[in-house]
Amino acid sequence: MKILSTRFDEVKIIEPRVFNDPRGCFLETYQAVRYHQSGIDCTFVQDNLSYSIKATLRGLHYQQPHAQDKLVCVIKGEVFDVVVDIRKGSPTFGQWEGVCLSADNHRQLYVPTGFAHGFCVLSDDAVFSYKCSDYYAPAAEHGIIWNDPDIGIQWPLESPLLSEKDGRYPRLSEVAEGELPDYLG
Repeated sequence: MKILSTRFDEVKIIEPRVFNDPRGCFLETYQAVRYHQSGIDCTFVQDNLSYSIKATLRGLHYQQPHAQDKLVCVIKGEVFDVVVDIRKGSPTFGQWEGVCLSADNHRQLYVPTGFAHGFCVLSDDAVFSYKCSDYYAPAAEHGIIWNDPDIGIQWPLESPLLSEKDGRYPRLSEVAEGELPDYLG
C-alpha cells in the first residue's frame, strides 16, 4: 500500500495494492498491523455503509465528544470527499482538503478526530463505506453547513440534494466553543 500526503499531516490518502486479472480484482481494504505501521494507529469499532444517488451531499459531520477517526472508501461509483480542520487553535483551522474517491481508483481516506467530514456523489449513485473508531452517539453529533463561505469549499456541484439536518447546520464561526475539539499540537 502507498500512503499519500495531504495539506494536513494527520489526514492520509491510502492507495491499497490492487491485484487485477481477467476475473476482476482483489485488494486488502484493512489490515491492522500494516495500517498501524503507516501511522494510522487507532482501533476501529464500527463499520458503516451508505447508498446515495447523484448530487447527494452528506456532511459536514463530526462528533464531539465521542470523536471518531474514520477510514473511508467507495465501493461503487465516485464521490468528492472533503475534510475540514475544526480544531480550536490549529494553524490550519477552517482549511479544507478534497479528494476524489472511486470504485475505480480504490483510494481510501483516513480522517482523524478533529476534522469535519463530508462527501458529494459524482456518479449516478455511490456506495460509501467507512470504519469508525468510536460508536455513533446521536447526542454528540454536530455539523458545519456544507457551503460555509468562510471555509470556501469548491464543491463540484451547485445544488446538492441535502438532508433537512445537513441544510440547517451552522457556519464554523457560529459553532459554540464547547462543540469544537481542541488542537493538541
